[in-house]
Amino acid sequence: MSAKDRTAEDEAPGAGRGKAEAVLQVERRDFVELVPENRPRVQKMQGFDEIYTDIVDYIVRCTHRIWDERDIGLIYTHYTHNCVLYGTMGTIYDREDVVRDTIQRLVSLPERRGMATHVIWDGDDQQGFYTSHLVTGSGRHTQYGHYGPPTGRTFTSRTIADCMIHANKIYREWVVADQMAIIRQLGLDPNGFALKVAQKLFDKGMVSVDIGENRRMVGQYPPEAKADLSIAKTDLERQTLDWLHAVWNQRMLGRIKDVYAPTCQYHGPLMAEMYGIAAVTHQTLGLIGSLPDASFTPLHICSTPCEEGGTKVAVRWIMEGHHLGYGLLQGLGEPTGKRVQLMGISHYHYKDGKIVDEWRVYDELSLLMQIRLAQLADAPAATIASAE
Repeated sequence: MSAKDRTAEDEAPGAGRGKAEAVLQVERRDFVELVPENRPRVQKMQGFDEIYTDIVDYIVRCTHRIWDERDIGLIYTHYTHNCVLYGTMGTIYDREDVVRDTIQRLVSLPERRGMATHVIWDGDDQQGFYTSHLVTGSGRHTQYGHYGPPTGRTFTSRTIADCMIHANKIYREWVVADQMAIIRQLGLDPNGFALKVAQKLFDKGMVSVDIGENRRMVGQYPPEAKADLSIAKTDLERQTLDWLHAVWNQRMLGRIKDVYAPTCQYHGPLMAEMYGIAAVTHQTLGLIGSLPDASFTPLHICSTPCEEGGTKVAVRWIMEGHHLGYGLLQGLGEPTGKRVQLMGISHYHYKDGKIVDEWRVYDELSLLMQIRLAQLADAPAATIASAE
């Protein structure tokens, strides 16, 4: 039995099993059950505030307190001063900038509410916890901010935040927010927004650098025959990395039918809701089609038993390649040949040996911004060439 399956009483010497509550799960529970009052601590949480009874309570409750209750100042006690936050549109390197960024996002979307969909986690209070927190956000665009003048339109989007936490403080975080879903639902121009962000980065001296081939294929060799399983801790995690490598790097999309249930549901970017193996196959093929030379690299994997039955697995990954083809990313327009990096996080629900649900989150707007940034970098060279 793993550490995440043990309760506080299970860990006590001579304690009987099953006497204490288990770590909370988001499935099947209303919000008030996820942030309970007077609940005894059921997991060792050395260094954490007394209000938190386990790691799921911690990540759900502190997110709600900061974003929905507007206690933004809690960031000072829940993030280290030198925390690093990796986002799809850029990286933040200190706590004060996290505070500033949070304020700006709340200014733009003050009615947004983020609902925990599920939390997949690993670790303990000594080595540190890792949480992968899927949030479904909804609200209305009512104030002037980084999205421009208020449109009054409503929106719904998905975000997954992966956090590394020790002694009550997040010290590293990866946030994948589907901003293209928000932009489209608000009726804004994705190209104009992406160019505005790209221009700010370009003015700071940032450019997109094409570094050539990636690790999917080296020279004229085919993709590596076996997946790197070093980050996996369980047999199911190893199996997941194996089929991901076969599908995404070896382009063996036929493996999808072997690992997904015929009745599977796919929850994708732009709030796509689709059913069946064909839908998963087409969504996967479409993404590869837009970035046909891309490599797929899992960076972290963890898993948690699910109260609904089976196990949920979270995988944080990177795709690196060039915008060379036609496919799912129609918003990028005609193939530009520009190099892009796509950060994504996927949650899989395995039941009876098959995947019955997948939540796949990435941000197409980030890719559009990277292409516009690369084109801005090309502009001076083009200007010089024309002058000559």
